[in-house]
Amino acid sequence: MDFSLGAEEKLIRDTVRDFVEREVMPLESEVLRNEREGRPGVSPHTLKVLQRKAKDIGFWGINTPEEYGGANLGSLATALAFVELGRTFVPFQFGGYADNILYSATPEQKERYLIPTIEGSRRSCFALTEPGAGSDAGNIRMTAVKDGKSWVLNGEKIFITNGNEADFAMVFAVTDPSKGAHGGVTCFLADRDMGWRSQPIRTMGEWDPGALVFEDVRVPEENILGQEGHGFDLAMRWIGAARWAIPARAIGAAERLLGMAIEHAKSRVTFGEPIANRQAIQWMIADCAVEIDAAKWMTFKAAWMADQGLDNRHQSSMAKLYGANMANQVVDRVLQIHGGMGYTKDLPIERWYREVRLFRIFDGTDEIQRYIIARNLIKGNVRLGED
Repeated sequence: MDFSLGAEEKLIRDTVRDFVEREVMPLESEVLRNEREGRPGVSPHTLKVLQRKAKDIGFWGINTPEEYGGANLGSLATALAFVELGRTFVPFQFGGYADNILYSATPEQKERYLIPTIEGSRRSCFALTEPGAGSDAGNIRMTAVKDGKSWVLNGEKIFITNGNEADFAMVFAVTDPSKGAHGGVTCFLADRDMGWRSQPIRTMGEWDPGALVFEDVRVPEENILGQEGHGFDLAMRWIGAARWAIPARAIGAAERLLGMAIEHAKSRVTFGEPIANRQAIQWMIADCAVEIDAAKWMTFKAAWMADQGLDNRHQSSMAKLYGANMANQVVDRVLQIHGGMGYTKDLPIERWYREVRLFRIFDGTDEIQRYIIARNLIKGNVRLGED
């Protein structure tokens, strides 16, 4: 058993860390200023410039197959990169990426959707969640009715990431109500110019997802992604593919925040000495460090299992549950250590506070992760003491 990173993994980690510190973190003050004035944190042009700079040092499509121009670094290396990206709240991600289920497209669909998305000339969104079907994804109500060589879609989607910016959606609709979720749901590639519309949903963080409305949107039958009736299987593949990515980002955020707390504790003096000498402060710092380390190895194990071709769904759920809660506990302690200043908008802590709260909801709530973990243990899918 070897917990050390290899030379290539260390190089990836250090290169991404240097890039984030040199190119991305300097934009944080601009992000805060823009958000206070009601503007997007970073312009699309600025993000594209950053992506080109990252591409110049080899970070393009970090988990995209080489045949599509990607680096195909693997899950563990990608997790290491996500930790480093998590050290900043600037909404940056490497280019050259497409949703995993787009690789199930036909050759013609790949030319129209997959390759342009990887190249950055098109933008997608994954449209599954509905007002009455969030965690209960199998309860979707959007319908698709066959009409000649087209399908007519009607319904709503909500909380769709990139829903306001995307020019096409991977949208899931019921095509055969008699067959239920497994067998009766189909995924369609629906271009925005086919008639669907969106509007932003304002949230407490920087993430403003979209509410999508489909009213008699006609989609040609050749735009079915995968097979008719097998859409729910694609949806579950998308949801479970990289659940460890959220705790990876949580680790980066928590480490950055803890570093801020330590520096503040050493410089803030009360009653004649630094608050770092106070046991109450020391215990908060110690608890943060322990929890960050635990989340790190749970997350890295989940990513490692994916690289080994092992079923990592149980481990990923545990990493997601623990990592998301860890980040919320850490940011709360860090704010407490900073006292009143931590609560102000003069420091970025309150911005982190709002952002990490989403980790406990996005890509499967705490409650869903607990349900998955408990179900696996009760049904014997996972046995205690066996790895």
